[in-house]
Amino acid sequence: MHSPARRSTSSPELSRIPLWTVAGDQVHLTWALVGAVAAVVITLINIRGVKIAGAAQTFVVVFLLVIGLILVFGSVTGGSAANMQPFFTGGSAGFFAVLVVVPFLFVGFDVIPQSAEEVNIPARQIGRLVVVAVVLATIWYVMTILTTSSAMPADELAGADIATADAMGTMFGSDIMANVLIAGGIAGILTSWNSLLLGASRLMYSMSRSGMLPRWFGVLHPRYRTPVNALVFIGALSFAAPFFGTQMLGWLVDSGAPSIVLAYILVALVFVILRRREPAMERPLRIGGAGNGGTVIGWIAVVLCVALLSLYLPGMPAALTPPPWILFGLWWVLGVVFLLRIPRGIAPGYDAEERLLDQLSDRR
Repeated sequence: MHSPARRSTSSPELSRIPLWTVAGDQVHLTWALVGAVAAVVITLINIRGVKIAGAAQTFVVVFLLVIGLILVFGSVTGGSAANMQPFFTGGSAGFFAVLVVVPFLFVGFDVIPQSAEEVNIPARQIGRLVVVAVVLATIWYVMTILTTSSAMPADELAGADIATADAMGTMFGSDIMANVLIAGGIAGILTSWNSLLLGASRLMYSMSRSGMLPRWFGVLHPRYRTPVNALVFIGALSFAAPFFGTQMLGWLVDSGAPSIVLAYILVALVFVILRRREPAMERPLRIGGAGNGGTVIGWIAVVLCVALLSLYLPGMPAALTPPPWILFGLWWVLGVVFLLRIPRGIAPGYDAEERLLDQLSDRR
């Protein structure tokens, strides 16, 4: 998870020209403009099409990988396994405090199927790409944790302003290398931002086609054939977000974590339901084989996600404060409103989507 507040501490000159206070947090024009300008640039890139966005993504990812290799090299030459002790602190509370952050770290893999209509990839390969992406991300996160923790003793690392950057600077004995790592962190933010904008806009486009969202979100750019209205809408929200301050952004991030887990639960439930209602559905990638293995895997996913969701409840190790829960409730109420827009009476079947679209066409 990338925190705007932590990033801003590395550049005090960004905290200039105070504007207003939101929830006790002072908003500065210079700090807000960084995010606002980035929102405009990334939105324009995505409007131009998935190929342009993909090229930009590839360039930044290559830069990020180079930074990762430098971090590994620094850990081998300047780190020490003794600095990793103790491996765990705080007992179960410490474990759960990290566990509740994990859902946010694994957001974005749905971009692969959501953008599949614009790329020429076989359906079976799409499923494999999602699995490979999750495995590679796990390796990346583990590598970052191990290399960072090897740089300095745990008590010094806990007091670091930006832990990974300070670790890089310590291993190489250079403030320049710390700044290089910060550049890599910014690259990580940009790649996540770019991919999530790509996926979210396609999701809104699909929801518009299914009748859950107004038709306005399904308008395509006349030249680039991208969902321009959805992109502009998300881009406008991204442009405005920095002007609400880091406290509000923190609440939004915190409210997003249980929302992500709840979405995982719904996906797993739909997976189980489809296995029962439509066993003959064409499945290019069949999880769990042709028997009941897939259903068992689906229910395991439901149980694990429900257990993870419970960790955010009051009294639990990672309980959320009231503001994030209020935002969470408002978000899901809005979702129910849009859900009720879907026409009723569409019976399950292989052609259910086509019949839904036909009914929507008659409604319009």
